[in-house]
Amino acid sequence: MPPARSAKDIADNPSPRDEALAFLLGRINFERMPAVPYGRRQMKLNRMRRLLNRLGNPDAGLPIVHVAGTKGKGSTSALVASILQAAGYQTGLFSSPHVERMEERFSVGGEPATVEELVALVERLRPEVHVFDREAERTGDHSLRPTYFELTTALALLQFSQREVDVAVLEVGLGGRLDATNVCQPAVTVITSISIDHTKQLGSTLAQIAVEKAGIIKPGVPLFCGPLEASAREVIARIAEQHGCRMLEANRDFQYEYRPPTRLDSQAALGVLDYASNIAGEQVELRGLPLRLVGGHQGANAALAVAVCEELRRQGWSISGPAIRAGLAESTLPARIEVLGRRPTVVLDVAHNVASAEALVDALVTSFACTDRILVLALSQDKDVTGIVRTLLPHFQQVVLTAYQDNPRAVPVARLREIVRAESRQYSGIKVIEVPLPRDAWQQARAAAGPDELLCITGSFFIAAELRQVLIAEA
Repeated sequence: MPPARSAKDIADNPSPRDEALAFLLGRINFERMPAVPYGRRQMKLNRMRRLLNRLGNPDAGLPIVHVAGTKGKGSTSALVASILQAAGYQTGLFSSPHVERMEERFSVGGEPATVEELVALVERLRPEVHVFDREAERTGDHSLRPTYFELTTALALLQFSQREVDVAVLEVGLGGRLDATNVCQPAVTVITSISIDHTKQLGSTLAQIAVEKAGIIKPGVPLFCGPLEASAREVIARIAEQHGCRMLEANRDFQYEYRPPTRLDSQAALGVLDYASNIAGEQVELRGLPLRLVGGHQGANAALAVAVCEELRRQGWSISGPAIRAGLAESTLPARIEVLGRRPTVVLDVAHNVASAEALVDALVTSFACTDRILVLALSQDKDVTGIVRTLLPHFQQVVLTAYQDNPRAVPVARLREIVRAESRQYSGIKVIEVPLPRDAWQQARAAAGPDELLCITGSFFIAAELRQVLIAEA
């Protein structure tokens, strides 16, 4: 990766990539808002469809796997794409947000878009977007302007069309019902999980959130679901029935057992997945599948990915057992319980809600021998900050609080300190340190860690984005 350029250098000497990114980032960008709006005025599917129409409908006829869920949708999408690629299909993957570079969002064959591709795609998009902008100026209706996420979704579909991919996997950005990806006509839909997150946008109960996620269900298209709580399952099952969809569920239609790797602080190792299903009268059993992604939650995601690929096989795709095995063994994702150093062990993760924090803690306890742990923590204002802190604190002896700098959604360090200190009163001996800048926080934590300790940096995609290359260079 090329070295980061200063803001002044970019302003004085913008490259074609800088100009392309400026065009995209100049749009309404809900990823950078402290409070994300969610409604038909902000997220208009007809606006997205009009944009794709002007671009020649790059999604027309493209086989698509559409993946929603509170957590696990990024990993499940990547696992499905990896299996399809291992089966010999040229596969496009659209995911969000990115960890380090915009190009990560659009990948073909497991490789992110090149700089040249990104620039060319934006130039193809630019004149069509100006049509919407002129209409907005003429009518005074600024809701006609496409958003940042709509443009990145369109870029992905353009890239997949130009590269003539065989199949695409689209990860939902937010919710499902009003998400820009929901204009697609998929071959399979997937809901990985339902838990509490984005409550201001999606609702404060699992049932309310389930309604938004179930918005991706399409008439007659099979729906695959990960483990669901009863109230969420009831909502999704009702909507699937209304649409005439088969609903296939983990622990009912397909089962799995995950055996985690151990001692990842001293060696690289893979988990093991056993999978079995009985769908449409066909029994499938796949034992001893190697899984590179770490954690019991990844076992659930991998089983769901296998079930989806088995459905595609029933639809006529050639996906063998060895392809499934290779796809699971080869799939990696940055900042998902990613080990970036040993002695001390350095783990980077994007846990940003209570459910993902619980999954992180479970993996740290199960797969790492280190019991002396230091946490570097930065969180976002629109999350359950107290719930995340309450989940993580009991498993660390020292906490270094910081705030990511490249997004206004960060919880200020002073506010985070108040929450951590209130929650830490019931635990003896937890040392809490405040370091405003992430790089300084990492360096202070690194200096304090002994060779047999574990350093974990987590709380947001944004803290992972700011520190990942630093960790790789310095761990």
